[in-house]
Amino acid sequence: MTASRLPAAIETLGEDVLLLRLGDAIDAATNARVHAIARQIHAFRPPWLRDIVPAYASIALFIDLDAFPATADPLEAATHWLQQQSFDGDATGVQARLVEIPVLYGGIDGPDLEAVAAHAGLSPGDVIQRHAMGEYTVAMLGFAPGFPYLIGLDPALAMPRLETPRTRVAAGSVGIGGAQTGIYPKPGPGGWRVIGRTDAVLFDPQRACPCLLMPGDRVRFLPVGALP
Repeated sequence: MTASRLPAAIETLGEDVLLLRLGDAIDAATNARVHAIARQIHAFRPPWLRDIVPAYASIALFIDLDAFPATADPLEAATHWLQQQSFDGDATGVQARLVEIPVLYGGIDGPDLEAVAAHAGLSPGDVIQRHAMGEYTVAMLGFAPGFPYLIGLDPALAMPRLETPRTRVAAGSVGIGGAQTGIYPKPGPGGWRVIGRTDAVLFDPQRACPCLLMPGDRVRFLPVGALP
């Protein structure tokens, strides 16, 4: 496909998806551009655009093929539309929504807190303080409905996932996986290091907006209860 004025390469994914690729790494600056462009596209959303799905360094655009004349190539038409826009990825002045998540750290709710502390050379209390003092960005949703991949973790708390994932992780579990933190919306298997749990409902299909957190949101964790 021809070059776009977008700060992104345009690729095809199957018959009805375009992928805007802004990079190949997980970093805050690229992810901020992803969310800025996603917001800009949404603001001028054409009727043939079914869904906008931002990820770490890319945006998937789901196309309604039936919205185009039978003589048109929908992906080419959608690409042409994108190339005529001026979506620059500038997030200057954008104030993303802030969501505060209460967390009970340690004990049965955070079985891996001590292991994370030992790995980091910190006390469990220091791990809690560092985890809760950060401000995170929802880089993307994935793995399970409503599961937020959060960037902004203190590098000292980064830790590899479990070699053998648990067969069941409680809903609301707050975990660390590599250089990220996240929250399990429903019970299920998982290999992240669980350091706490929240009663916040991350995903409820009965709500008008089923996901509590959305890509681009800012997140802060609030320690509750007696700390270890």
